[in-house]
Amino acid sequence: MTQQIDENLRRVYSETAQEPVPDRFTDLLEKLRQQEKPEDTADNETDGTKS
Repeated sequence: MTQQIDENLRRVYSETAQEPVPDRFTDLLEKLRQQEKPEDTADNETDGTKS
């Protein structure tokens, strides 16, 4: 019986791991990546010095 439970759990988790990531999560990850990108340094160098 324990072996059957083990096999069923492995099958369920294996199937879940193969499901695609929902669009709302990929959209959120993209927004987070955009926030982590450094600002364009050209805008910050108007007087020739870095801030």
